Amino acid sequence: MIKREFKVNLKSFLIWLSVLVVLFLITYIIYPFILNDETMKSMEEIMDMFPPELMKAFNMDMSSISTAYGWFKSEGFMYVLLIIGLYSAILGSNILLKEENDKTIEYLGTLPIKRSKIVTNKIIVGFTYILAMTLALGLFNFVALSISGDFNRVQFILLSITPIFVAFPLFAINLFLSIFQHNTKKTIAISLGMVFVFYLLNMLSELSKNVEFLKYFSVYSLADVRNVISNIGINPICVIISLVLTSGLVLFSYINYNKKELL
Repeated sequence: MIKREFKVNLKSFLIWLSVLVVLFLITYIIYPFILNDETMKSMEEIMDMFPPELMKAFNMDMSSISTAYGWFKSEGFMYVLLIIGLYSAILGSNILLKEENDKTIEYLGTLPIKRSKIVTNKIIVGFTYILAMTLALGLFNFVALSISGDFNRVQFILLSITPIFVAFPLFAINLFLSIFQHNTKKTIAISLGMVFVFYLLNMLSELSKNVEFLKYFSVYSLADVRNVISNIGINPICVIISLVLTSGLVLFSYINYNKKELL
C-alpha cells in the first residue's frame, strides 16, 4: 500500500518542486545581468524609500541584495517558506481524504488493514515528500549559489533546514482537520487560506513591536529565519515546539480517524 501512496503523490511532488526550481533558476540566470552599478544604485534609491519595518519583514535590513545569496536570504527565502508551506498544507489536507473522494476507501475497507495502518502509511509518505522537497531544493540552491559566487555554507545549510519546522506542523494541522471533512475542495481552500493567514501574521509581527505578539499565532515563526541569519544557529525551542505540535496533531489524527464514519 505504501508503494501505491508514493506513486499516487509523486506527480504533485514533482510539479511543486519544479515550480520552485524554475523560479530560482530564472533568478540565478538573470541576476548577473541586472547586477551593475546603475541598476544597484536605482534599487538602493527605491529601497531607501521603504520604511525600516518593511525592510525588516523581508530581512533586507540584514542582507544586501547586491548578490544572489543576499537575495536568497531575503526575498528568495520568503518564496521557499511560502511554497513549501502551501505544498505541505495541501498534501496534509488531501492525502487521507482523497480515498473517500475517489471511493477507494471502500476497497481498503475490504482488506485486512487497520485504520491506524492507513494513517501511518499516509504520514510516512507525507513526511518523506516534504523532506525530499526540502533536500532537493537545498541541493539545487547550493549548486547554483556555488556557481554564482561565495556564500556562507553553514548559514545556508541551517536556513535550508528551517522550512521543515513549518512544513511538518502545517501538514499535521491539515491532516487532522481533513478527518472532519468529506470534500477535498473545501479542505484545500481551508489549507490555502490558513497558510496565507499564518504567513501574513508572521510578516505583520515584524512591522512593529506593538503587533509582535502575532508571531505566537503563526507556525511561520518557528522557522526563526532572522535568528539563523544573524547568529548562524537554530533556536532549539522552535524545534521542540514544532515537534510537539506535529506529534500532538498526529496523535489526535489517529484517535479521530478510528472514530470517523467513512463514506
